[in-house]
Amino acid sequence: MSKQLSSAIARHVLPFTRRANNITMPLISRMNKHQQASLQSDDFIKAPEQVVAKNSIHPATTTTTSNSSIVSKVTKLPNGVRVATEDSQGHFASLGVYVDAGSRYEDDTTRGVSHILDRLAFKSTKNRTSEAMMADLEAAGGNVMCSSSRESIMYQSALLPQDLPQMLAIMADTIRNPAVTEEELEEQRVSAGHEIQEYWSKPEMILPELLHTVAYKDNTLGNPLLCPVENLETMTTENIKKYINTWYRPERIVVSAVGADHDKVVDLTHKYFGDMKSLAPAGSGLGSEEASGSESHKGGIFKSLFGKSGSTSTASGILKPDFNSRQPAKYTGGTLLIEDDTQPFTHLFVGFEGLSIHDDDIYALATLQLLMGGGSSFSAGGPGKGMYSRLFSNVLNHYNWIESCMSFNHCYSDSGLFGISGSCYPGYETMLLEVIVRELELTTRTGKGGIAQGELDRAKNQLRSSVLMNLESKMVQLEDLGRQVQVHGAKVPVEELCSKIEKVTRQDMVRVARRVFGGQVASLTGGSGEVTIVGQGLTKNLQGAEKVLEKIVKKKELGFSYSGQPGKCEK
Repeated sequence: MSKQLSSAIARHVLPFTRRANNITMPLISRMNKHQQASLQSDDFIKAPEQVVAKNSIHPATTTTTSNSSIVSKVTKLPNGVRVATEDSQGHFASLGVYVDAGSRYEDDTTRGVSHILDRLAFKSTKNRTSEAMMADLEAAGGNVMCSSSRESIMYQSALLPQDLPQMLAIMADTIRNPAVTEEELEEQRVSAGHEIQEYWSKPEMILPELLHTVAYKDNTLGNPLLCPVENLETMTTENIKKYINTWYRPERIVVSAVGADHDKVVDLTHKYFGDMKSLAPAGSGLGSEEASGSESHKGGIFKSLFGKSGSTSTASGILKPDFNSRQPAKYTGGTLLIEDDTQPFTHLFVGFEGLSIHDDDIYALATLQLLMGGGSSFSAGGPGKGMYSRLFSNVLNHYNWIESCMSFNHCYSDSGLFGISGSCYPGYETMLLEVIVRELELTTRTGKGGIAQGELDRAKNQLRSSVLMNLESKMVQLEDLGRQVQVHGAKVPVEELCSKIEKVTRQDMVRVARRVFGGQVASLTGGSGEVTIVGQGLTKNLQGAEKVLEKIVKKKELGFSYSGQPGKCEK
């Protein structure tokens, strides 16, 4: 399995989705047995009395989560800021500040701000000029970065442990006191314009963005990660400051550190963030309320094939995001076809509303995505590279006119997107759509052509190994800790995660496939239950996509319907 696919799989077990030019997606990390044997046990496992947080002069609530090798501790300050640490051994530490913000929170006046805001990080502040900021960063050493996603803005650094206080002071300054000057904004207009132009020149980069725009039309997760070109010129420093003042609140901030003492990080966080005023009672950033959804829903593309009823299970015992502070995601579905005869291939995405990170079935869905797998027609494959996944075996190895075919799974706090993307030579668009529909339908059964026990076991083993190997990176471990605390309110131990993957059965896979492809997720979220189709290239053969699908259905005798309204977009 390629590194890109491995990172993509890992991303869907835990809540990480962001622009493609950012660092590797994190999960959970621990030492293997050989590493543990090379160290004395007291080098990395603290005694029980050391695990409990010391009484602090600051009234705060501390919780501890432990597994066989690493202890995770979370403390909430009086104003709502949460501090999460794992004191794992190593020669360097990692530090991050995670803000519950991002493109889903933007409105018409702030559209594209989070994209520009991450570019303005570590520039001038009210206390430092840009030159002084650069000098302080160089003095601290290590690496720093800022990235934005749909649901989070992340400030992260890899550094030596002794430099952690100085780095947290710098992060606090750039988060709380950004100058946001006209000169800096103008510089970012130019660089962001080049980035946007690059994205639009590559269908494999821009189509996932357009998929979200169509799937969540005019709301939340449909807001673009990239700043719209028309907003670059009209954006002002006041727009940016308005966004910061609205969403950069203490109850929406998590400070995370790996390879550092918990009490020390708590004291430093209190020093630099403790005086922030919360607009709501401490702790209100998390609650048990869920987005309200309609009890009834429209049938999806696979409705008549899989029936009307569906599972509405949700994760138990895990805190859900407080939807009082934001608008719930509303899945709409739809079709967008971009006619572009300059492209050597026609690119096609077929997606459905997936599951949120809080859903009990998220582990089965992540396993299903790895089981389907896929990639490009040229792959330096081999054992463990996904060459035995369904989309390789059933599609890429059989049709030489298909350039690429792979499954995708985007997971968020209250919704998700799951489906298949593919590209083919011009003239084969309808056949590509037919192949995609067939592969989706085959996952809804265990009989002939359906999910076999051998391929399920292989997918579960690959998913667990992907999780554990990705988590060997301390930066990966850092972001996993910070984002889990931000989304769940606590760290999910790696043993529990692997145990849930192991418990997935063929019956679970079939049930979840029917639930997603049948539009049954809408019974919980209130979405439309419809399919989302996005394409670029020679798409004229797909105009009137509902007729194309009806033709495929009739030919394959699958018995489902499609009621989406196709659209057309000229680039």
